[in-house]
Amino acid sequence: MAQQVKICETVLRDAHQSLIATRMSLEDMLPILPAMDEVGYFSCEVWGGATFDSCIRFLDEDPWERLRVIRKNMPNTKLQMLFRGQNMLGYRHYADDVVEYFVQKSVDNGIDIIRIFDALNDIRNLETAIKATKKEKAHMQAAISYTTSPVHNVDYFVNYAKQLENAGADSICIKDMAGLISPTVATQLVSALKSAVKIPIDLHSHYTSGLASMSLLKGIEAGVDIIDTAMSPLALGTSHAATESMVAALQGTPYDTGLDLKKLNVVREHFAKLRQKYLDNGLLNPKVMGVDANTLLYQVPGGMLSNLVSQLKQAGKEDQLDAVLNEVPNVRKDSGYPPLVTPTSQIVGTQAVFNVIMGERYKMVTKEFRGLVRGEYGKTPAPIDPQFRKQIIGDEEPIDCRPADLLEPELEKFREEFPPEYLEQEEDILTMAQFPQVAPKFFEKRKNKKYGVDGEHANKENKVHPV
Repeated sequence: MAQQVKICETVLRDAHQSLIATRMSLEDMLPILPAMDEVGYFSCEVWGGATFDSCIRFLDEDPWERLRVIRKNMPNTKLQMLFRGQNMLGYRHYADDVVEYFVQKSVDNGIDIIRIFDALNDIRNLETAIKATKKEKAHMQAAISYTTSPVHNVDYFVNYAKQLENAGADSICIKDMAGLISPTVATQLVSALKSAVKIPIDLHSHYTSGLASMSLLKGIEAGVDIIDTAMSPLALGTSHAATESMVAALQGTPYDTGLDLKKLNVVREHFAKLRQKYLDNGLLNPKVMGVDANTLLYQVPGGMLSNLVSQLKQAGKEDQLDAVLNEVPNVRKDSGYPPLVTPTSQIVGTQAVFNVIMGERYKMVTKEFRGLVRGEYGKTPAPIDPQFRKQIIGDEEPIDCRPADLLEPELEKFREEFPPEYLEQEEDILTMAQFPQVAPKFFEKRKNKKYGVDGEHANKENKVHPV
C-alpha cells in the first residue's frame, strides 16, 4: 500500500559533514532555523557524527549549547542525531555507564531520535545504547551499515534487521554511507525488510556514485517510509539527494510528502548563500560535488577517499592512489569484510596505504588494524582466517566476547579526574571523556572568553563561531 513519504533533512549535519568536513557553524545555521521549523519535516538531523569533534576542535563551540540553541529555535521539529553505538561519538569503545549517561544527556538537551549504528553490524555493540534510548523514551532508530561483499546480501541484512527489531528498535535505517545501493537492490532489500519487520524503514544513501535519487525512488515504491535528503545547495556529490527535487518528484503521487516547495525555497535561499560563502573561502571543494562511480568498484566512501589522498600526499606518494584503491578490497577481505564507515574506513584505508608504500603487505601493521583483527571492535561480518589473525596479532589472545564486557565502569573516574576549573556543566565530563586531547584546549578558550550565543540569537559584536 502506497503511503506518504516522510523526509529526514540532513543539511544541518550529514550534508556539511560530507561536503565541508563538518565546518558549518551555529552562526551560519541560526538565521534559518525558524523557517526550517515551519517546513514540516519528519525530522532534522542536527547532531552527532563528527559534529561534536568539529565543534570543539575547529569551531570553538560547545556542542551541547549548539543542541540547546537549535532545540529552542526549532520547537516543533523532531531533532535527530547519529550515534556510534558503544563508541558514542568518539573513536573507542566506552563502558556501559558512560554510554547510558551520554544518551540520557542527549535527550535531556533536546534530541528526539537517536540513530544508532555499529561499523561491523555487531548487535552486541548496540545493546546498551538501545536500552538507554528506550529508557529515556526517545525514538530509537537502529541502522544497518550497508555494504557489498560476498557475505553481505539481502538475507544477511534481513536477519540483522530482525535482531534490531527484537532488541527494541522503533525504526530501521538502511545506512548506505558510500552510495553503493543500486535501484534494483533497493527494491529487493526494502521489499524483504517490509515483509520481515513491522517497524518503519528509512533509506539513507549518499550521492557519491550518482545512484541515490534513483535508489530512493525505487525504495519508496517498495515501501520505504522515510528518506534522508539535503537542501539542494548542499546536496549531491558526497552528500545526499536534493530535498526539493525528491519532494517535487513525489508531488501528485500516492507518496506525496505534503511539503510545500515555497517554504522549502525560503530555506534553499539561505543555504545557497552559504554554499557561495564556502566556495569563496575554500571550505567547499567543487570536486566533492561531482559523481565518482569508482566508489562502486572500491566501496570507498567520499570522506575516506580524501583521507587516503591526504595520507599519500604526506608520504610523497600521491602517484600511488590507484594502487591503494586496488589494495583496499584486499585488506577488507583479509579483515572479515567490514563495512567501510567510521572507524573501520580509517582502519582499513590506513593499512592499505602502509601495504602499498612499504612495498610489502602487512610489513607494518597499525595498532588499530591489529585491534580490528583481534576482535577489539566486535565480531567481523565474515570469519578471519586463523593463520592470518596469528600473523597480525602474534601470541595475543583473540577477543570473542562483546568488547565492552572487558571494560570497568568509568564514569566516576572521568568525573573525579575532570579539572574543576573547567567544569561549567555536567555535560563537560562527557565531552572530556570522548576527546581527552582536544577538550582541555577548548575548555581553556571557553574559560578565557565568555562568548556569544544566549539561546536566542548570536551576539553580533562578538562572533563566536568562526569557520
